[in-house]
Amino acid sequence: MEFKKRTLKQIGDLICGNFPVDETYFPYRSSSYLTEFFEDIETDFAHDGSTRVYWVADTLAAILAEPQPNPNTPPDTFARVIRRLMDQGEATNEGPQREKALALLNAALSREGFEAFYAEDRQCYLRHLPTNTIAAPVPNPHRPFSPAEARRREQLVAYLDRASEDELIEDILLPLFRQIGFHRVTAAGHRDKALEYGKDVWMKYTLPTTHVLYFGIQAKKGKLDASGVTKGGNLNVAEIHNQALMMLGHEIFDPETSKRVLVDHAFIVAGGEITKQARNWIGNKLDASKRSQIMFMDREDILNLFVVTNLPLPAGALPSDAWQTSTEEPPF
Repeated sequence: MEFKKRTLKQIGDLICGNFPVDETYFPYRSSSYLTEFFEDIETDFAHDGSTRVYWVADTLAAILAEPQPNPNTPPDTFARVIRRLMDQGEATNEGPQREKALALLNAALSREGFEAFYAEDRQCYLRHLPTNTIAAPVPNPHRPFSPAEARRREQLVAYLDRASEDELIEDILLPLFRQIGFHRVTAAGHRDKALEYGKDVWMKYTLPTTHVLYFGIQAKKGKLDASGVTKGGNLNVAEIHNQALMMLGHEIFDPETSKRVLVDHAFIVAGGEITKQARNWIGNKLDASKRSQIMFMDREDILNLFVVTNLPLPAGALPSDAWQTSTEEPPF
C-alpha cells in the first residue's frame, strides 16, 4: 500500500509534534522519543539523527510496504502506529476525546480514503471509507475479556436467545464478516427463500496474492445435533448435510466480474451449539475433497469474535435507556 508523500509528511508532523507549543494537540518528540514511539508498537526502527519529519515519513512508507491482510486494509503495524499516536492519555491542549487532534489526522488520512475514529474501548481505529472495512490489530477471540466486554457478551447472549434466523444473519453475521475482511457479503434471498440453493449468505475474500476465494454460509438459529429424534428448537444435521452439498455444488453469479463461480468453502453457522457428533456425522458423509471445504461456527465462536472485533451491538440487544444510565461512552 502506498500513501502520497504529502500525506506521510503530514502524519510525520503529528508524530513529531511539529507545532507551536500553545497550538499543538500532539506531544513534541525529540530523536530519542521517536525511537521510543516505534519501540512501543513493537518495531525496530530507531531514529538515525536525520531530519525528524522526513525520517518518520520514510519509516511510515516502509511500514505501508509490509504485507496487507487485504487490499482495503493497511498493514497491522500501521494500525498500531495510529493507535499509539492517538493514545487518549497523551491529549494536549484539549480533552481526552482529542477532537482537534483527530481532525488533523483525518485531514491527512481522508486523502487516501481512510478515517480514524475512537471506538467503545477508547482506542483509535482506521476505517476504509469506500468499503467501510475497519483496520485493527488481528483480534484474538480466545483472550480474556475485560469487564465491559463481558457485559457486552452477556447482552449479545440475551439477544441471540430471542433473535430470529433472519436477525441472526442480518444483525450479527453480515456485519461480523464485513468487519473481519470479507467483501461483497450478500444475503442470498433468505426471506423469500428464492435462489438460496443451500446458502443463506455468499461472500468473497481476496488473498494477498490478489486471488479470490468464494464462501457460502448456511445459518441456523438453534442447536445442531445428530440425534435420531428432533427435540424442540434443535435441528438434525442431516438437513444441513443436504444443504452443504447444494452450497458446494451450485454456482453463484459475481456481478463484479460478470462470471458464475463455485463456492470454494462453506461455513455452517449455528446460533446455538454444534455438537461434536453432528460435526463428525457430516465429516463421515462428505468425501475427502468436500470435507476440507466445510468449516463450523457455533454460538461461542460468534460471541467471542463479535466482541473482540469491537462491533456495536444490534439495536435490539440494548434497552433504549442503557446508555443514559451507563458511565461508558456510547457505541459508535
